[in-house]
Amino acid sequence: MHTGHKPGSSRQAEIAAALAGLGYTTDGDVTVKRVVTGLTASFLALAMLAGPAAALGGAVAESVQTQGEAGVPSAADRQAILAMAGEYAVTFAFNEYLPIAEGYELRPSTETPARELVIVIADEPGFISLQHLLLVGDREDPMVIKHWRQDWQYQPSRLMAYRGFNTWEMEDVSADDAQGAWSQTVYQVDDSPRYAGLARWEHGVGASTWTPGVSWRPLPRRDATTRDDYDTIAAVNRHTITAWGWTHEQDNSKLVLRDGTPRELVREHGINTYRRTELSGVENAHRYWAATADYWAEVRAAWDAIMLADVFTAEDDAEGTLLYGPVLSEGQAVFMGARDTEEAFANAAAIIEMRVTVDGQPAQILP
Repeated sequence: MHTGHKPGSSRQAEIAAALAGLGYTTDGDVTVKRVVTGLTASFLALAMLAGPAAALGGAVAESVQTQGEAGVPSAADRQAILAMAGEYAVTFAFNEYLPIAEGYELRPSTETPARELVIVIADEPGFISLQHLLLVGDREDPMVIKHWRQDWQYQPSRLMAYRGFNTWEMEDVSADDAQGAWSQTVYQVDDSPRYAGLARWEHGVGASTWTPGVSWRPLPRRDATTRDDYDTIAAVNRHTITAWGWTHEQDNSKLVLRDGTPRELVREHGINTYRRTELSGVENAHRYWAATADYWAEVRAAWDAIMLADVFTAEDDAEGTLLYGPVLSEGQAVFMGARDTEEAFANAAAIIEMRVTVDGQPAQILP
Protein backbone atom coordinates (compact mmCIF):
# COMPACT_ATOMS: atom_id res chain seq x y z
CA MET A 1 0.00 0.00 0.00
CA HIS A 2 2.83 2.38 0.85
CA THR A 3 5.68 1.44 -1.46
CA GLY A 4 8.88 2.91 -2.79
CA HIS A 5 9.66 4.94 0.31
CA LYS A 6 13.04 5.63 1.83
CA PRO A 7 14.29 3.82 4.96
CA GLY A 8 12.43 4.85 8.08
CA SER A 9 15.03 6.91 9.93
CA SER A 10 16.20 9.01 6.97
CA ARG A 11 12.63 9.52 5.76
CA GLN A 12 11.54 10.55 9.24
CA ALA A 13 14.32 13.14 9.43
CA GLU A 14 13.41 14.50 6.01
CA ILE A 15 9.75 14.81 6.96
CA ALA A 16 10.55 16.41 10.31
CA ALA A 17 12.68 19.04 8.59
CA ALA A 18 9.95 19.78 6.06
CA LEU A 19 7.30 20.05 8.77
CA ALA A 20 9.43 22.32 10.91
CA GLY A 21 9.64 24.70 7.99
CA LEU A 22 5.85 24.72 7.79
CA GLY A 23 5.35 25.43 11.49
CA TYR A 24 4.27 21.88 12.39
CA THR A 25 5.23 19.89 15.42
CA THR A 26 6.28 16.25 15.27
CA ASP A 27 6.64 13.66 18.00
CA GLY A 28 8.66 11.02 16.14
CA ASP A 29 5.46 9.19 15.16
CA VAL A 30 4.69 11.81 12.49
CA THR A 31 1.73 13.26 14.33
CA VAL A 32 1.42 16.78 13.07
CA LYS A 33 -0.68 19.87 13.14
CA ARG A 34 -0.91 23.20 11.48
CA VAL A 35 -4.45 24.36 11.03
CA VAL A 36 -4.97 26.90 8.35
CA THR A 37 -7.31 29.40 9.86
CA GLY A 38 -9.84 31.26 7.83
CA LEU A 39 -10.79 34.98 8.13
CA THR A 40 -11.18 38.84 6.31
CA ALA A 41 -13.11 42.18 5.65
CA SER A 42 -12.42 45.19 7.87
CA PHE A 43 -15.53 45.89 9.91
CA LEU A 44 -14.27 44.01 13.00
CA ALA A 45 -14.11 46.82 15.53
CA LEU A 46 -17.26 46.34 17.64
CA ALA A 47 -18.66 43.07 16.31
CA MET A 48 -15.49 41.12 17.07
CA LEU A 49 -15.83 41.92 20.76
CA ALA A 50 -19.53 41.11 20.88
CA GLY A 51 -18.93 37.52 19.79
CA PRO A 52 -19.91 35.26 16.92
CA ALA A 53 -23.66 35.87 16.89
CA ALA A 54 -23.34 39.62 16.47
CA ALA A 55 -22.26 39.44 12.85
CA LEU A 56 -24.79 37.06 11.29
CA GLY A 57 -27.05 39.77 9.95
CA GLY A 58 -24.27 41.47 8.01
CA ALA A 59 -22.95 38.14 6.80
CA VAL A 60 -25.97 37.55 4.64
CA ALA A 61 -26.39 41.00 3.16
CA GLU A 62 -28.08 41.10 -0.22
CA SER A 63 -26.03 39.35 -2.90
CA VAL A 64 -25.38 40.78 -6.35
CA GLN A 65 -26.24 37.41 -7.88
CA THR A 66 -29.70 36.11 -8.67
CA GLN A 67 -30.49 33.09 -6.51
CA GLY A 68 -32.03 29.94 -7.95
CA GLU A 69 -35.46 28.65 -7.08
CA ALA A 70 -36.38 28.48 -3.40
CA GLY A 71 -34.34 25.77 -1.69
CA VAL A 72 -32.18 25.14 -4.76
CA PRO A 73 -28.67 26.63 -4.89
CA SER A 74 -27.57 28.38 -8.04
CA ALA A 75 -25.19 26.58 -10.38
CA ALA A 76 -22.75 29.49 -10.02
CA ASP A 77 -22.57 28.97 -6.24
CA ARG A 78 -21.82 25.27 -6.60
CA GLN A 79 -19.26 25.88 -9.34
CA ALA A 80 -17.43 28.38 -7.16
CA ILE A 81 -17.18 25.94 -4.27
CA LEU A 82 -16.19 22.99 -6.44
CA ALA A 83 -13.54 25.14 -8.16
CA MET A 84 -11.50 25.02 -4.94
CA ALA A 85 -10.71 21.34 -5.62
CA GLY A 86 -7.46 20.54 -7.41
CA GLU A 87 -3.68 20.63 -7.10
CA TYR A 88 -2.13 23.79 -5.66
CA ALA A 89 1.07 25.60 -4.82
CA VAL A 90 0.05 27.38 -1.61
CA THR A 91 1.41 30.33 0.33
CA PHE A 92 0.30 31.06 3.91
CA ALA A 93 1.14 34.70 4.74
CA PHE A 94 0.33 36.53 8.00
CA ASN A 95 1.17 40.06 9.05
CA GLU A 96 0.35 41.76 12.35
CA TYR A 97 -0.14 45.40 11.42
CA LEU A 98 -2.01 47.29 14.16
CA PRO A 99 -1.18 47.03 17.88
CA ILE A 100 -4.24 47.85 20.00
CA ALA A 101 -3.00 47.13 23.52
CA GLU A 102 -0.62 49.75 24.87
CA GLY A 103 2.99 48.58 24.68
CA TYR A 104 2.27 45.63 22.41
CA GLU A 105 5.13 44.85 20.00
CA LEU A 106 4.17 43.48 16.60
CA ARG A 107 5.38 39.96 15.89
CA PRO A 108 7.40 39.29 12.71
CA SER A 109 5.45 38.58 9.55
CA THR A 110 5.52 35.03 8.20
CA GLU A 111 5.19 33.55 4.72
CA THR A 112 5.20 29.78 4.33
CA PRO A 113 4.98 27.77 1.10
CA ALA A 114 3.19 24.44 0.87
CA ARG A 115 1.78 21.95 -1.62
CA GLU A 116 -1.80 20.73 -1.30
CA LEU A 117 -4.29 18.52 -3.06
CA VAL A 118 -7.93 19.42 -2.42
CA ILE A 119 -10.41 16.65 -3.18
CA VAL A 120 -14.21 16.50 -3.23
CA ILE A 121 -15.39 13.88 -0.74
CA ALA A 122 -19.11 14.76 -0.88
CA ASP A 123 -21.08 16.46 -3.64
CA GLU A 124 -24.83 16.78 -3.18
CA PRO A 125 -27.07 19.58 -4.50
CA GLY A 126 -26.99 21.48 -1.19
CA PHE A 127 -23.85 20.05 0.43
CA ILE A 128 -20.20 19.90 -0.66
CA SER A 129 -17.25 18.68 1.39
CA LEU A 130 -13.64 19.45 0.45
CA GLN A 131 -10.69 17.64 2.05
CA HIS A 132 -7.20 19.19 1.97
CA LEU A 133 -4.19 16.87 1.83
CA LEU A 134 -0.72 18.28 2.47
CA LEU A 135 2.36 16.98 0.64
CA VAL A 136 5.65 17.41 2.54
CA GLY A 137 9.24 16.26 2.18
CA ASP A 138 10.61 14.72 -1.01
CA ARG A 139 8.82 16.33 -3.94
CA GLU A 140 8.77 13.13 -6.01
CA ASP A 141 7.85 10.84 -3.10
CA PRO A 142 6.19 13.10 -0.51
CA MET A 143 4.73 12.26 2.87
CA VAL A 144 0.98 12.89 2.93
CA ILE A 145 -0.72 14.54 5.89
CA LYS A 146 -4.43 14.98 6.22
CA HIS A 147 -4.93 18.74 6.52
CA TRP A 148 -8.06 20.83 7.17
CA ARG A 149 -11.55 20.16 5.82
CA GLN A 150 -14.28 22.57 4.73
CA ASP A 151 -17.97 21.63 4.53
CA TRP A 152 -20.42 23.83 2.62
CA GLN A 153 -24.14 23.60 3.47
CA TYR A 154 -26.86 25.47 1.58
CA GLN A 155 -29.47 27.23 3.71
CA PRO A 156 -28.45 25.59 7.00
CA SER A 157 -30.77 25.52 10.01
CA ARG A 158 -27.91 25.59 12.55
CA LEU A 159 -24.41 27.05 12.69
CA MET A 160 -21.48 26.24 14.93
CA ALA A 161 -20.11 29.11 17.06
CA TYR A 162 -16.88 29.05 19.08
CA ARG A 163 -17.23 30.62 22.56
CA GLY A 164 -13.62 30.47 23.71
CA PHE A 165 -11.81 28.12 26.08
CA ASN A 166 -12.45 24.96 23.99
CA THR A 167 -16.23 25.42 23.97
CA TRP A 168 -18.61 25.51 20.99
CA GLU A 169 -22.35 26.13 20.76
CA MET A 170 -24.77 25.29 17.97
CA GLU A 171 -26.93 28.29 17.05
CA ASP A 172 -30.22 28.32 15.17
CA VAL A 173 -30.19 30.19 11.86
CA SER A 174 -33.33 32.16 10.99
CA ALA A 175 -35.10 31.50 7.70
CA ASP A 176 -34.30 35.03 6.54
CA ASP A 177 -30.58 34.64 7.25
CA ALA A 178 -30.47 31.20 5.65
CA GLN A 179 -32.26 32.24 2.46
CA GLY A 180 -29.83 31.87 -0.44
CA ALA A 181 -26.83 31.55 1.91
CA TRP A 182 -24.15 28.90 2.36
CA SER A 183 -22.43 28.00 5.61
CA GLN A 184 -18.81 26.99 5.63
CA THR A 185 -17.73 24.82 8.57
CA VAL A 186 -13.99 24.30 9.00
CA TYR A 187 -12.50 21.28 10.74
CA GLN A 188 -9.02 20.56 12.02
CA VAL A 189 -6.73 17.80 10.76
CA ASP A 190 -8.40 15.24 13.06
CA ASP A 191 -11.91 16.38 11.94
CA SER A 192 -12.59 18.12 15.25
CA PRO A 193 -14.41 21.45 14.80
CA ARG A 194 -12.79 24.82 14.40
CA TYR A 195 -15.15 27.57 13.18
CA ALA A 196 -18.06 28.34 10.85
CA GLY A 197 -19.53 31.25 8.91
CA LEU A 198 -22.59 32.12 6.83
CA ALA A 199 -22.89 34.29 3.70
CA ARG A 200 -24.22 34.49 0.19
CA TRP A 201 -21.92 34.09 -2.79
CA GLU A 202 -21.40 37.13 -4.97
CA HIS A 203 -20.45 36.50 -8.60
CA GLY A 204 -18.75 39.23 -10.60
CA VAL A 205 -16.57 39.51 -13.67
CA GLY A 206 -13.52 37.31 -13.17
CA ALA A 207 -14.19 36.41 -9.53
CA SER A 208 -16.71 34.85 -7.16
CA THR A 209 -16.55 35.92 -3.52
CA TRP A 210 -17.99 34.65 -0.24
CA THR A 211 -17.62 36.94 2.81
CA PRO A 212 -19.24 35.98 6.15
CA GLY A 213 -19.52 38.05 9.30
CA VAL A 214 -17.26 37.94 12.32
CA SER A 215 -16.75 34.59 14.01
CA TRP A 216 -14.53 33.43 16.83
CA ARG A 217 -12.11 30.52 16.55
CA PRO A 218 -9.38 28.83 18.60
CA LEU A 219 -5.79 29.99 18.30
CA PRO A 220 -4.05 28.82 15.12
CA ARG A 221 -1.30 26.31 15.74
CA ARG A 222 1.34 28.85 14.66
CA ASP A 223 0.44 30.91 17.76
CA ALA A 224 -0.80 28.22 20.14
CA THR A 225 2.65 26.60 20.22
CA THR A 226 4.63 29.81 20.63
CA ARG A 227 2.65 32.29 22.77
CA ASP A 228 0.00 32.54 25.50
CA ASP A 229 -0.95 36.23 25.59
CA TYR A 230 -4.42 35.93 23.98
CA ASP A 231 -7.35 33.51 24.02
CA THR A 232 -9.23 33.58 20.72
CA ILE A 233 -9.28 35.12 17.26
CA ALA A 234 -12.26 37.14 16.05
CA ALA A 235 -12.15 37.11 12.29
CA VAL A 236 -13.79 37.55 8.95
CA ASN A 237 -12.61 35.32 6.12
CA ARG A 238 -13.18 36.02 2.45
CA HIS A 239 -12.93 33.28 -0.16
CA THR A 240 -12.33 34.56 -3.69
CA ILE A 241 -12.36 32.21 -6.67
CA THR A 242 -10.45 33.28 -9.80
CA ALA A 243 -9.40 31.75 -13.10
CA TRP A 244 -5.93 30.88 -11.74
CA GLY A 245 -6.97 29.50 -8.35
CA TRP A 246 -8.39 30.99 -5.17
CA THR A 247 -7.55 32.91 -2.03
CA HIS A 248 -8.53 32.69 1.61
CA GLU A 249 -8.11 36.26 2.79
CA GLN A 250 -8.33 37.01 6.49
CA ASP A 251 -8.73 39.92 8.89
CA ASN A 252 -7.94 38.70 12.39
CA SER A 253 -8.32 40.37 15.74
CA LYS A 254 -6.55 38.61 18.59
CA LEU A 255 -8.68 38.85 21.72
CA VAL A 256 -7.96 38.42 25.41
CA LEU A 257 -10.93 36.81 27.21
CA ARG A 258 -9.36 35.67 30.47
CA ASP A 259 -10.10 38.95 32.29
CA GLY A 260 -13.86 38.53 31.90
CA THR A 261 -14.34 41.33 29.35
CA PRO A 262 -13.03 40.71 25.81
CA ARG A 263 -10.32 43.16 24.79
CA GLU A 264 -8.39 43.46 21.57
CA LEU A 265 -4.65 42.85 21.59
CA VAL A 266 -3.60 43.29 17.96
CA ARG A 267 -4.95 43.08 14.42
CA GLU A 268 -3.49 40.84 11.76
CA HIS A 269 -4.02 40.33 8.06
CA GLY A 270 -3.57 36.93 6.47
CA ILE A 271 -3.88 35.64 2.96
CA ASN A 272 -3.62 32.01 1.93
CA THR A 273 -3.07 31.86 -1.82
CA TYR A 274 -3.85 28.69 -3.79
CA ARG A 275 -2.35 28.76 -7.30
CA ARG A 276 -3.42 25.91 -9.53
CA THR A 277 -0.51 23.76 -10.69
CA GLU A 278 0.53 20.18 -11.40
CA LEU A 279 2.05 18.58 -8.32
CA SER A 280 4.73 15.93 -8.56
CA GLY A 281 4.14 13.03 -6.19
CA VAL A 282 0.39 13.75 -6.00
CA GLU A 283 -0.36 10.06 -6.54
CA ASN A 284 0.81 9.51 -2.95
CA ALA A 285 -2.06 11.70 -1.75
CA HIS A 286 -4.57 9.72 -3.79
CA ARG A 287 -3.16 6.48 -2.34
CA TYR A 288 -3.37 7.85 1.19
CA TRP A 289 -7.01 8.82 0.79
CA ALA A 290 -7.98 5.55 -0.87
CA ALA A 291 -6.48 3.67 2.09
CA THR A 292 -7.88 5.85 4.88
CA ALA A 293 -11.21 7.18 3.54
CA ASP A 294 -13.28 4.66 5.48
CA TYR A 295 -11.47 5.46 8.73
CA TRP A 296 -12.01 9.19 8.31
CA ALA A 297 -15.66 8.65 7.38
CA GLU A 298 -16.13 6.97 10.77
CA VAL A 299 -14.39 9.86 12.53
CA ARG A 300 -16.54 12.41 10.71
CA ALA A 301 -19.70 10.53 11.67
CA ALA A 302 -18.63 10.59 15.33
CA TRP A 303 -18.19 14.35 15.22
CA ASP A 304 -21.46 14.81 13.35
CA ALA A 305 -23.21 13.05 16.24
CA ILE A 306 -21.40 15.21 18.80
CA MET A 307 -22.49 18.35 16.96
CA LEU A 308 -26.16 17.44 17.37
CA ALA A 309 -25.74 18.73 20.93
CA ASP A 310 -26.36 22.34 21.94
CA VAL A 311 -22.94 22.75 23.59
CA PHE A 312 -19.78 20.67 23.34
CA THR A 313 -16.17 20.99 24.43
CA ALA A 314 -12.97 19.46 23.08
CA GLU A 315 -9.81 19.39 25.18
CA ASP A 316 -6.35 19.40 23.61
CA ASP A 317 -2.97 20.95 24.36
CA ALA A 318 -1.01 23.31 22.14
CA GLU A 319 1.04 20.48 20.65
CA GLY A 320 -2.02 18.33 19.97
CA THR A 321 -0.82 15.40 22.05
CA LEU A 322 -4.22 14.80 23.73
CA LEU A 323 -6.61 14.72 20.77
CA TYR A 324 -5.62 15.64 17.23
CA GLY A 325 -2.22 13.90 17.29
CA PRO A 326 -3.45 10.49 18.45
CA VAL A 327 -6.49 10.55 16.13
CA LEU A 328 -4.30 11.55 13.18
CA SER A 329 -1.80 8.83 14.06
CA GLU A 330 -4.54 6.18 13.94
CA GLY A 331 -5.22 7.22 10.35
CA GLN A 332 -1.52 6.98 9.57
CA ALA A 333 -1.48 3.48 11.07
CA VAL A 334 -4.28 2.45 8.70
CA PHE A 335 -2.34 3.86 5.75
CA MET A 336 0.81 1.98 6.75
CA GLY A 337 -1.14 -1.27 7.18
CA ALA A 338 -0.43 -1.45 10.92
CA ARG A 339 -4.14 -1.41 11.83
CA ASP A 340 -7.42 -2.05 10.08
CA THR A 341 -10.17 0.57 9.96
CA GLU A 342 -12.27 -0.98 12.72
CA GLU A 343 -9.41 -1.21 15.22
CA ALA A 344 -8.12 2.27 14.41
CA PHE A 345 -11.54 3.86 14.77
CA ALA A 346 -12.15 2.09 18.09
CA ASN A 347 -8.90 3.62 19.34
CA ALA A 348 -9.83 7.06 17.98
CA ALA A 349 -13.31 6.91 19.48
CA ALA A 350 -11.87 6.08 22.90
CA ILE A 351 -9.56 9.09 22.62
CA ILE A 352 -12.43 11.40 21.61
CA GLU A 353 -14.58 10.12 24.48
CA MET A 354 -11.81 11.06 26.95
CA ARG A 355 -11.44 14.60 25.61
CA VAL A 356 -14.94 15.69 24.56
CA THR A 357 -18.08 16.60 26.50
CA VAL A 358 -21.60 16.87 25.06
CA ASP A 359 -24.11 19.09 26.87
CA GLY A 360 -22.00 18.79 30.01
CA GLN A 361 -21.56 15.01 29.86
CA PRO A 362 -18.68 12.89 28.52
CA ALA A 363 -19.16 12.05 24.86
CA GLN A 364 -20.31 8.49 24.17
CA ILE A 365 -19.32 7.10 20.79
CA LEU A 366 -18.59 3.43 21.37
CA PRO A 367 -21.49 1.10 22.25
